[in-house]
Amino acid sequence: MRLKHIALALLVATALTGCNDTLDSATGVDLSTVKNKVDQPLPAKIIADMQAKNMPRNSPIMIRILKEEGKLEVWKAKADNRFDVIKSYDICAWSGKLGPKIKEGDRQAPEGFYSLTPAHLNPNSKYYLAINTGFPNRYDAANGRNGTNLMIHGACSSSGCYSMTDQQILEIYAFARDAFKGGQTSVQLQALPFRMTADNMARHRDSEHSDFWKMIKVGYDNFEVTKRPPEVAVCGKKYVFNQESKGPLSAAAACPDMSTPPALVSALSSYNKTYDLAFEKAVDKLGKKVWYEPSEAERKAVVAEKRKGRELAYAPTGTSLEAGKLMSQSEFQEMMQKRMAAGQPKPASTQLASLSAAPQTATVAERMKQDRLPATTGAIPAATGATVASTTVPTIQTAEGRTTAVPVPEQNPMNPLAYAAPAAPVSEAKKPFWKFWDKQ
Repeated sequence: MRLKHIALALLVATALTGCNDTLDSATGVDLSTVKNKVDQPLPAKIIADMQAKNMPRNSPIMIRILKEEGKLEVWKAKADNRFDVIKSYDICAWSGKLGPKIKEGDRQAPEGFYSLTPAHLNPNSKYYLAINTGFPNRYDAANGRNGTNLMIHGACSSSGCYSMTDQQILEIYAFARDAFKGGQTSVQLQALPFRMTADNMARHRDSEHSDFWKMIKVGYDNFEVTKRPPEVAVCGKKYVFNQESKGPLSAAAACPDMSTPPALVSALSSYNKTYDLAFEKAVDKLGKKVWYEPSEAERKAVVAEKRKGRELAYAPTGTSLEAGKLMSQSEFQEMMQKRMAAGQPKPASTQLASLSAAPQTATVAERMKQDRLPATTGAIPAATGATVASTTVPTIQTAEGRTTAVPVPEQNPMNPLAYAAPAAPVSEAKKPFWKFWDKQ
């Protein structure tokens, strides 16, 4: 039924609207005046912006993360049930590099499509407030991916999470809380490597993650065309979007016969023709240049000034666009040769665009200290919240000459008493994406 609504929406859609990058990502809330962070209302300016965009106060929302750009966007349904950006935030810190999370301890922040329920909200987080991303989802589980406690939270310190400032997470939490109060049962989280435009896909076309990104781009495209979060299912160990299935869906089993609503097929066909032309032009423009993707340490270096005068656990990472760069193949090869000549390890991949290993001049312990993680004895640190045996907390010298431990944020546990446990999974073929809010 919902797919028919999408088809009808497409018939009257006149233009695609992009994300507003000029939206203010800061907030003026003084946290010292917040008496109840869980019930803190959204600022008056945001409420006014909702009214100007014809967005009901408690209408559904969607969250979109753009990892490379370092943005977290909140999209909200207007009275016509189409979504528009209501707020865009600068992500304060995310760990690892572009690409999905594969296993516990890899320090990667998740990529994919996730479903957030009220049970994913943690009002008692040690990171001020937190929202569990829902990793691993059915796709992740079917492909053997694992990890725990992957959050969107405050504190600006990440080990596999998307970390915001406390002021930002206060607002993001309020957006989700109000939408759930309005009757939305599931908020879609789209965690993407970057805005999936022709230019960006061309720049990353040789990445080892290219096939995964092409798969989730189908969901991105569906949203760009309809401006409504797509229905997401998993079968054959892959994501499928806005499909009418002729049989039950199983994440690990082969997909049954499926079809796409004709109006959506038509809209996507036009969209894809425009995209294909733009992609060809982008590839021609790039020529033989390749994209050097920076390491987390290199991203941190470009925003080092932001740490000055702040608590030690505050660790902004900067964006990949700030620290990365396009270079010729000869420049890239020369850089790699210099690193190997200096005794640094040879990158594992042979694909030029994905050979983006960072300089490894620092010791493992030093790099962990930079990332605000405990140093380990012979083991890679586990992801946020996991217990690591035999740890030694790094220390620093204070201005007074005393030795003190570097504060490391603790795990972000769910509060079992805050909300009811999530409902038992139901058949994807029958599961409604959301419950429309009461119009009365």
